[in-house]
Amino acid sequence: MKISIGISARHVHLCQRDFEALFGKDGHLTKYVDLNQPTMFAANEKVSIITDGGRIDNVRIVGPIRPYTQVEISKTDSYKLKLNPPVRGSGDLDNSESVYIEYNGNRIFAKNSCIIANRHIHIRTCDLDKYGFKDNQIVKLKVNSIKGGTLDNVFIKATDEAYFEAHLDLDDANANFINDGDIGEIISE
Repeated sequence: MKISIGISARHVHLCQRDFEALFGKDGHLTKYVDLNQPTMFAANEKVSIITDGGRIDNVRIVGPIRPYTQVEISKTDSYKLKLNPPVRGSGDLDNSESVYIEYNGNRIFAKNSCIIANRHIHIRTCDLDKYGFKDNQIVKLKVNSIKGGTLDNVFIKATDEAYFEAHLDLDDANANFINDGDIGEIISE
């Protein structure tokens, strides 16, 4: 089965409390561009991710505001920050890495917030049976590019509202010469 591939660069999701600590109680996220997933957008606002070992500036916030703060980086980013975050699904933050997030001199400590997002495929819950998948099922994703191949451990992620799309991080995309919008093939195990 063919599927569009979305490439996800490093980004931050903020909870209301942390957003207000960084941007003030009167602040609000402003939309830079809509993302394919319903209600999600890349914000104009950017922050810095800081650890004792390093710093990455100009990290885009992805909205809307969430119930939790989450920092998603690549393995390559982890070397710069001198961290070893786990590969996890969104929201699975127990025992993940902690970082500081900074904006315009305001800084918060985001405990257990930093992960490397697992490879996943967004699908609407009502479409699981239609395509023969189960939520959290692990599949493979075959990509045809000059350095293509088959990526293992791709999780099916079902939500009520979703755009049918595979999400890979920048390291996976670069290693396989995949561009945003390229087409892959889902292989069920």
